[in-house]
Amino acid sequence: MSETVTTAVIGLGSMGYGMAQSCLRAGLTCHGFDINPDAEARFVAEGGASGAMAEVAPGLDAVTVVVLNAAQTEAVLFGDAGVVPLLKPGAVVLACATVPPEFSRAMAARCAERGVHYLDAPISGGSIKAANGQLSIMASGTREAFTAARPVLDACAERVFELGDEAGAGSAMKAVNQLLAGVHIAAMAEALTFGMTQGVAPDKFVEVISKCAGTSWMLENRAPHIVNGDYTPHSSVNIWPKDLGIVLDIAKSAQFSAPITAAAMQQYLAAQGMGLGAEDDASVAKVYARNAGITLPGDET
Repeated sequence: MSETVTTAVIGLGSMGYGMAQSCLRAGLTCHGFDINPDAEARFVAEGGASGAMAEVAPGLDAVTVVVLNAAQTEAVLFGDAGVVPLLKPGAVVLACATVPPEFSRAMAARCAERGVHYLDAPISGGSIKAANGQLSIMASGTREAFTAARPVLDACAERVFELGDEAGAGSAMKAVNQLLAGVHIAAMAEALTFGMTQGVAPDKFVEVISKCAGTSWMLENRAPHIVNGDYTPHSSVNIWPKDLGIVLDIAKSAQFSAPITAAAMQQYLAAQGMGLGAEDDASVAKVYARNAGITLPGDET
């Protein structure tokens, strides 16, 4: 079945590019689209299918949208050059951005009006897992949407959590995940730099705490970036004011207090204020280092 599926990935950033590569590796015909023409050209050079969106969209079975936020998702789907009006009935949209649940429900309804399936399919796992087809996808949608999206899900995900037959449930679960992920990164940065004030070297922190009860996946993944002084962005600081902002908006609408999330949000905003927005999100440790007057690895000179 996968050999006959034609798909497109819109948004060839660190996550989308890896998902497009995974689709190719699985034998799908895959087009890649991005506002950066160099990313598109690179993908074609690696085996991606060529052609303008307006030309290829009517033949697509699935479109995976891996952009930053709700506004970009809506623009891709229904903007001036939106893809949904070009798709054939029965095609499916897999929407992967972190967005409010009500937005997902609204997009699903608009797609349905045109006979297009919509799978609320936020992703987790990072750029390396995206490139290896090992993402976790928190998905919800109709049975028909899951069936139409299955070749892409099989290509890109190690785990697909099927969370219900209506859009919105996937986005709700992603908000829960992002609350924890964002808090865990900030907490890791706080603990690592606190340890430094007590003479605990960052590399020793990783060695010990990663094997103790205080560890987390985010600690084990991000703390080595600090140890190595390498803030090449696999996931940037700029993502977190957006994602934690969504969490806090949902919490407000539910009359739910989320003080730990709010505290973490302030650290990411401070990192942005220091000009670190485009760096890896582990660089939130630089906020703590600045305030404590300590020097992180790689900043000695």
